[in-house]
Amino acid sequence: MEGTAFDVVVSDMRMAGMDGAELLKKIQELYPCTIRIMLSGQADEEAIMRTVGVVHQFLEKPSNPELLKSVLFRASALYKLVADDKIKEIISRIESLPSLPDIYLKLQRAISSPDVSVAEVAAIIEQDMAMSAKVLQLVNSAFFGMFQPVESPARAVGLLGLDTIKGLVLGVQVFSGMKGGSRLFSLNRLMDHSIAVGACAKKIAAIETDDKTTIDHSFIAGILHDVGKLVLASHLQEQFDQAIMLAREQSISPREAELQIFHTDHGSIGAYLIGICGLPGTVVEAIAFHHCLEDYPGHVFSPALSVHVADALYHENRADEGGTPGLNLAYLERLSLAGRLEVWRESCAEPLRQEKNSGRH
Repeated sequence: MEGTAFDVVVSDMRMAGMDGAELLKKIQELYPCTIRIMLSGQADEEAIMRTVGVVHQFLEKPSNPELLKSVLFRASALYKLVADDKIKEIISRIESLPSLPDIYLKLQRAISSPDVSVAEVAAIIEQDMAMSAKVLQLVNSAFFGMFQPVESPARAVGLLGLDTIKGLVLGVQVFSGMKGGSRLFSLNRLMDHSIAVGACAKKIAAIETDDKTTIDHSFIAGILHDVGKLVLASHLQEQFDQAIMLAREQSISPREAELQIFHTDHGSIGAYLIGICGLPGTVVEAIAFHHCLEDYPGHVFSPALSVHVADALYHENRADEGGTPGLNLAYLERLSLAGRLEVWRESCAEPLRQEKNSGRH
């Protein structure tokens, strides 16, 4: 790897000498752009936990050859997007990269156990007073449409489910870890937007599939889909303000303005960073492609699609703000899903209406 760039590395978990966890951790440190995939036929919980934050995707062994080909094809498409020299240049100017917070890792370990209780998960959240307060604030916001106030983390976990809470915790920590001083850009508003898109993406996914992973990944990707904007606002504020003004002056989308100023966009930057954090491949893909589904190599319903639609419906609900690209109808038609649009729009109408009327911007 020192002599040749590799898009993807697939490693077995159990190997003589250096095991897969060690190998991929070393690759993450030295070549963070490389997509890291683990093959494992062992139910080795301790070893698996060592790879949290290191591996982009796990594949069971033996693995279906067609599945492996599909995973590699998608990983290569993602690599081409996030390994752009411009992104590397921007990231190199950022002094410290975000890493997965301790509380998220604790939740990940707890939730991976089939016997974990609501009380145990709530106890982890309650270790952080600020986190407890923020989670309760979000659970009681318009996005989740609770009919009665939720007053404890345990109640929040019971109502929303473990993976939704895990996604909220991750989103809260990512947002709280970055600061922005721009008068043109509101971190609070971005957080509101991100939670609303996550909630709508989850609703859309739940309509289209029973697959829990797809539903949960849609929610987490929705929360994190604009994390690249957070990076730009926190670390490249002057140029980001220029992009915001350019979008307003020329009535173009924020992404088009970013491409002019940075020669890359917030989706690619966010995907790069979240990929370094080691979140699942489908979450990273959704962040990367939510504004450019035409480049997405998947041909079935995915978190990338649910986040794209949720984001478009959010901005459709705020047409007065303008400047945001709409739905990629050609992609929906290609997947024979254009006819589902009204069902999705109806399912998201109430939380979006409540969010618009909440007045916190």
